[in-house]
Amino acid sequence: MTAAAPAAALDQARSALVAQDWAAAHAAATAVVAASDEPSGDALDVLAEAAWWIGRLDECIDARERAYAAYERAGADRSAGGCAVQLYFAWALNGKPAIATGWLRRARRWLDGDMECVEYGFLLLYEAEVAHGGGELARASDLAGMALDLGRRLRSPDLEAQALQAMARVLIDRGEPADGLAHLDEAMLFAREGRLSPLVAGRVYCSLVTACHELGDIRRARDWTDAVSSWADAHPRSAFPGMCRLHRAELLQWRGEWAAAEAEARRAGDDLAGVHVPTAAAAHVEVGEIRRRLGDLDGAEAAFARAEELNASPAAGRALLRLAQGRLEAADAIIAGALAAATVALGRAWLLPAEVQIAVALGDLDRAERAARELAATATHYESPILLAAAETARGRVGLAAGDAEAVATLRGAVQQWADLDVPYEAATTRVLLAQACRGAGDEEGAKASLAAAAAIFDRLGAVVDLATDGGDGKGGSPAGLTGREVEVLRLVAAGNTNKQIAAALYVSDKTVARHLSNIFAKAGVSTRAAATAFAFEHGLVGR
Repeated sequence: MTAAAPAAALDQARSALVAQDWAAAHAAATAVVAASDEPSGDALDVLAEAAWWIGRLDECIDARERAYAAYERAGADRSAGGCAVQLYFAWALNGKPAIATGWLRRARRWLDGDMECVEYGFLLLYEAEVAHGGGELARASDLAGMALDLGRRLRSPDLEAQALQAMARVLIDRGEPADGLAHLDEAMLFAREGRLSPLVAGRVYCSLVTACHELGDIRRARDWTDAVSSWADAHPRSAFPGMCRLHRAELLQWRGEWAAAEAEARRAGDDLAGVHVPTAAAAHVEVGEIRRRLGDLDGAEAAFARAEELNASPAAGRALLRLAQGRLEAADAIIAGALAAATVALGRAWLLPAEVQIAVALGDLDRAERAARELAATATHYESPILLAAAETARGRVGLAAGDAEAVATLRGAVQQWADLDVPYEAATTRVLLAQACRGAGDEEGAKASLAAAAAIFDRLGAVVDLATDGGDGKGGSPAGLTGREVEVLRLVAAGNTNKQIAAALYVSDKTVARHLSNIFAKAGVSTRAAATAFAFEHGLVGR
C-alpha cells in the first residue's frame, strides 16, 4: 500500500460499517490491519466492530484489546477509555463478568477527568448495569439518570435512548412498571425514527421485549417480538436474530407449540454460543423447560447442565425436575438457594410457583401459604396477567392440600385465567388440581370431566404428566424416582391389565400409557412387563 492507501482503505471500512455491510467492513479493516506492523487504534477498533457484527466475538475482543493498547501508547485518553468501555460490553457478552468489571474500572480511570463526552456516558450506563445486577437499585437509578442528562446535553440519541431503557429496567424492578414501560416507549421513538446505531437500536428493542416477558404480558410481548424480528432479520449475522429467536421460543412455549419453540431455542443457542453467551445459556434453559414438560427428564437434565456451563442458573426448572425425579430434598435445596439469592420482587415471583409446589409436596403448608401470598402481592402490584394466573393456581394448590372447601372455586378461576391467556400446559396442570379438589368435595363427575380435559391437552402437547398428583406424590418414597402416576400405571400392569384397560381406568389415551411405561422401564431398568411386575412386587408397590 502507498502512504495514502491505508487511510483510504480505512475510510472504505468505515463507510461499509455505516452502510451496515459488515462483511465488506471486516474485509477492508482486516486488510488495513494486516498491512501494518503496528496498526492504529482506529483501524483495530473498526475491525473489532465489524468482527462483532459477523459473529466473531473472540476476534472482536482481540482486536479491541490491541486497539486499547495502541490508544494507550499514543496517549489518547478518551479513545482508550471508550475502548475499555466497549471491552466491558464484549467480555460481559462472553460470560466473563470478572474480566468485564476489570475493564470498566480501567475505563473509569481514563475518563474520570473527561466527563462531557459520549464515552463517559456509556461508562455511567455500564456502571448502572453492574449496580442493577447486584441489587443496588438506587445507585443504578442515579447512574442512569446522570447518563440520561449527559445524553440530552450532548444531543446523542444513542446515549439518551440507552439511558432511558436502563432507567426503565430499574423502575420495573423497583415496582414501578407503568413508569418503566413509559421510559421504554420513549426510547423506542428514537429507534422508530431511525436515529439510533444498529447496536443501540437492538439493545432497546430487546430490552422492551424482555421487559414484556418479565412482566408476563404475553400479548404485548407477541406484538413487540414481531416488530423486533423484522428489524433483526436485517442483521442476519449479528447477535440479534438469535436473541429474537429466543423471544419467539418463549412465546411459542407458552402457547404449547413446543416443537417449534424447541427448534427456535436450539438454533438460538447455537447461533449465540460465540456472540452472546448469557442469551445462549438462556436458550438452553428454554430447551430444558420444554424437555421437562414433555417428560424427557434426561433431556431436561442435559439442557440445564449446558446452561449452567454457560453461567446460567435454571433454578425453578431444575428444582421442578428434581421434584419430578422424586428427589424432594434436592428440589427444596435448589429453590431455597435461588430465593435466598433473589433480591428483586419480580425476580422472586417467577420462583414462587415452584416454591409452593415443593413446599406442598413436603407437607409444609405454612411455607407454601407464605409463598402463595407473596406471589399474589407481587402479581397484583405489577398487574402481570401470567403471574396473576400463577398466583391463583398457587392459592388453589395450597387450599387443596389444606382441605379448604373453596379450593374448587379458586382452581376453576385459575383454569379460566390460563385459558383466557391461551397457555394450555398451565391450564391442563391446573385442571389436574381441580379434579383432585372436585373429588375431595364428592363431585366425581366433575373430577372425571376435568381429568379428561387435562388429558386431551396433554396428549395434544405430547406431555407426560402425572394426572393423579401433578408431579410427585409428596412422600418422596417411590422407588427409582417413579412419579405417583407411574406407580399407579405399574400397579395396573402388575395386575395384568393391558394398555387399553389401563387407559380406560385412568381416563388417558393409549399413547399416554405407552409413554408412562417407557419411563417406568427406563427408571426401573427393565425391558418387559414381566420384569416390571417383578419390580413392583420386590418394592412393595402392589397392594400398598
